[in-house]
Amino acid sequence: MKIYTKSGDKGNTSIIGGQRIKKSDARVCAYGSVDEVNSWIGKIISELDEKKFALLKTELIALQILLFDLGTDLATPAGVREMLVGKQEVAEIEAMIDHYQEKVPVIEKFILPGGHPAACDMQITRTVIRRAEHEMTQLLISEEHINLHAYKIMNRLSDLFFVLARYVNTVYSVTEPFYERAGKVFH
Repeated sequence: MKIYTKSGDKGNTSIIGGQRIKKSDARVCAYGSVDEVNSWIGKIISELDEKKFALLKTELIALQILLFDLGTDLATPAGVREMLVGKQEVAEIEAMIDHYQEKVPVIEKFILPGGHPAACDMQITRTVIRRAEHEMTQLLISEEHINLHAYKIMNRLSDLFFVLARYVNTVYSVTEPFYERAGKVFH
């Protein structure tokens, strides 16, 4: 079987259910950004020390699977089939945020992205997640059907990757630089 199909050579692609849409469609952009997030997570997994981060690496692989499911949901128009992600996955991510938030120092100011290379990549991942969320918002505004649980998951994932970047820096004893032009923003 050849990997190329040539079916997209004129700027169209198929979504689940067989409908053909433009590759520039907000739906395609959104699940493309989700795919980019998934690739960044793969890079992060490759950077993390196995001994220090065994549990986190397992959790990140589970998130990669979740993101494939979420991308599938984004590529699925209303009524074609059941959605794959739901409120259970939202709750699991919230529990992960809470777990790792307890392991980092409390901050009162914004921090500048940086530190350990894996933490830097987590901050980049966080920004790509925000882009995906904005693209999903465009679908909501245009009244396209999307799985609202998938939307909530993307919102939570940006918070998760902020906390995970801080966690990696904490484990590696990297001091996070504060954005000094703002006063206390977290109370």
